[in-house]
Amino acid sequence: MIKDHIITSVNMEREDLEYTPFDGKGGLGRMYQLFGDEADGIIEEMNGALAA
Repeated sequence: MIKDHIITSVNMEREDLEYTPFDGKGGLGRMYQLFGDEADGIIEEMNGALAA
């Protein structure tokens, strides 16, 4: 879902995780449960890798 979002929107922001379809999977809160303090860095890394 994140890859598809980045492809259509060019990037991913933290706030995007609070909207459909991400909110149905736990949204930003779930991302922080899974990745903790590394969540922002992961989003930045995905933006760079998937938008290239």
